[in-house]
Formats: sequence, structure tokens, C-alpha cells
Amino acid sequence: QVQLVESGGGSVQAGGSLRLSCAASGRTVNGYAVGWFRRAPGKEREFVASISSSGRNTWYADITKGRFIISRDNAKNTVYLQMNSLNSEDTAGYYCAVRLGLLSKYEADYDYWGQGTQVTVSS
Repeated sequence: QVQLVESGGGSVQAGGSLRLSCAASGRTVNGYAVGWFRRAPGKEREFVASISSSGRNTWYADITKGRFIISRDNAKNTVYLQMNSLNSEDTAGYYCAVRLGLLSKYEADYDYWGQGTQVTVSS
């Protein structure tokens, strides 16, 4: 069993930055791909970014490409999402998830999920 805890969310003005963390416990996630997803009010949860178990491969949604950076520190069992140039459309609950195997943009591929952290961007 893997437990995931997201942190780093909060309120920020448009144009600002936040760094989210996803800390894993229960077992090492070094062999897992990790994804970040988000759900805005009234919308479906959507893919944000994913990183392979080694950290060498990443995949970004078009809406976040060039602004967000996903990374991981396997020694700390933690994955990060650096979010820059935030705008109001980035307001959402952000969730991390892990899966054995290759990185993926599909929710159904992930085995374990965190409870999420809220990001609110004001204009």
C-alpha cells in the first residue's frame, strides 16, 4: 500500500509561482511513474504532467507545457510540480497519483491517489 500526501498549495496572484510536493510513504515509489492531475470547480479531473520512475522522461498537458515542471527526488520518495506564470484557469485541486509501469496521462492507469491540495489563483 502506498500513501500519498500533497502539499504546497495555497493562494497566489496571477503571474506567481507555487511548488507542490507529493510525498509517498508505505513503500518506496522509486519504481513507479507519478502523475499530477487537477480538478477545477464544475469540471472533470484532467491530466497535468507525468514523470517516469527514473525521472528521465516527462509528459505535459498542452495547457501546462512551458509553465510547469515535474521532477522527483527518489532519495526523498517525493515528486514535485513547479508551477510558474499561474493564471486563474489554474485554480483547482491538484492530485498526485502513482502507477507501476510507464508514465501515463490517463487517470484509470493509476493505482494510488493522494487527497489533493488546493491552488487558488487570483487575478
